[in-house]
Amino acid sequence: MKMFLDYLYKLRNEGSSFGLERMRILLDRLNNPQGSYPVIHVAGTNGKGSVCAMLNSIYQSNGYKVGLFSSPHLIELGERVQVNGENM
Repeated sequence: MKMFLDYLYKLRNEGSSFGLERMRILLDRLNNPQGSYPVIHVAGTNGKGSVCAMLNSIYQSNGYKVGLFSSPHLIELGERVQVNGENM
């Protein structure tokens, strides 16, 4: 995890490269896993965090395995990615 965080912070200092090509390459190398599970993408101006928290609670209480990505984090970076309520 430390190596991953160091890499992320290094990227922040080096600037950004926008576009989808690198993501397409990564997904191809991973055999395109994005098509093998259902996804709910919450977008909009206001209320995304609340909607995601409610959906997370509803699905977990009904026995689903739930992954959640949110930003920004409050205390530590690991809060941004959760699986069944556990920080990664």
